[in-house]
Amino acid sequence: MKLSNKIHPISYLKSHASKIIKDFEDNRTPLIITQNGEAKMVVMDIRTYEEQIETMAFLKLINMGKKEISQGKFQPAKDFFAEMDNDG
Repeated sequence: MKLSNKIHPISYLKSHASKIIKDFEDNRTPLIITQNGEAKMVVMDIRTYEEQIETMAFLKLINMGKKEISQGKFQPAKDFFAEMDNDG
């Protein structure tokens, strides 16, 4: 991804909002918006945002699982499946 194409001043966002939205239909690369030459915000389409939220939630679950394993809060797979067979 060529990042320099996606860095724009806040004036670009103000004057090209509808074009930016339309462009997201074809290219979902987020835009970096600057103010006084400094990066201040990222603008992205809703699908990319939702995917990032889902990814973060999944990573949090993995991290929680790793923490529980390190604390010994787990049971061997054979015991789990035996328990599931007995419940069914």
